[in-house]
Amino acid sequence: MKQRPRVFITDCEGPISKNDNAFELTSVFLPDGNRFFTLISRYDDVLADIIKKPGYKAGDTLRLIVPFLRAYGATDDKMRAYSARNILLVPGADETLRFATSIMPSFIVSTSYEHYISALCDTVGFPRENAYCTRVDIDRYELSKEETEKLKALREEISELQMIEIPKGAKSLDDLPSETKTAVNRLDRIFWEEFPEMKSGEILEEVNPVGGFEKANAVRQIAEGADADLSDIVYVGDSITDVDPFRMVRNGGGLTVSFNGNRYAVREAEIAVLSQHTVVISILAEIFKRFGKKRVIQSADSWLPSSLQGLCSSSLLSALNMLHPQKAPKVARITQDNIGQLMADSSAFRKTVRGEAVGKLG
Repeated sequence: MKQRPRVFITDCEGPISKNDNAFELTSVFLPDGNRFFTLISRYDDVLADIIKKPGYKAGDTLRLIVPFLRAYGATDDKMRAYSARNILLVPGADETLRFATSIMPSFIVSTSYEHYISALCDTVGFPRENAYCTRVDIDRYELSKEETEKLKALREEISELQMIEIPKGAKSLDDLPSETKTAVNRLDRIFWEEFPEMKSGEILEEVNPVGGFEKANAVRQIAEGADADLSDIVYVGDSITDVDPFRMVRNGGGLTVSFNGNRYAVREAEIAVLSQHTVVISILAEIFKRFGKKRVIQSADSWLPSSLQGLCSSSLLSALNMLHPQKAPKVARITQDNIGQLMADSSAFRKTVRGEAVGKLG
């Protein structure tokens, strides 16, 4: 009987690169873009995880910001050029991608815009056809002078809204602070009542970010194309956009790994990794390839370099041992007893890797 292949799938921003490309593009093109993007990103978290708005998915931030990027002069060429100039890889990421590709079919499933993913694939030599991402042809959207000015006025208004805060354990809109509910209500009116009357409504209809259930759909397509089962997949992610694929792969018997994940990722994954270097991903991928999920879980339960002898290649162990003690990676199986602490530790650690502003995003 032919053995099914095991398959490696990873998110991009977080496990592979330190960037949040959409955040960076917004910061470059829009006045006060950092705050604007952070507020829209938290609105995305509210819609996807708290309200669970029908038809809305985590990562749809990337469609909400497109009209504003266009209004402030973003073009496909400018987005490609900026993305190519500003790729920041997690140490070891290019080696991890090459290693994973050498031992099993490997794929990137990312919410990021195609401009960025194409540039990253060129940088690390990863096959572009094995990367799923958000497609947008921003040049095709011609905005009138009147709509451009309206979008700029809305950008200014949005930037002045109270920052959205999501308390720990919040499960409904009623659990949010009053200032946050006010901001959410205003954003609801802008995006779901005012935009449909504008050219921007067409943009929101057409741009379909690969996040949430679209990431899960991509994982399902990859499995079918590789003639693999969900139990044959190891999926690495770090954010709210990975919640749906995490759940699907985990429920299907595959392996889910949070790499420097935020609380959403740790909540849904089975193994948490806190590391400045991606060699840990390589090690877990090789153990999964050779011995399967159970052995990876066992390795996480007793995570010591000495316990990995015979489970992975000596070159990977050497690379792991060469890491400075202060950067020694933490690997743990996520349980009900430790999930709270791991959420806090991982959320804090990711800020040391990706920076305070990006690290706080959902």
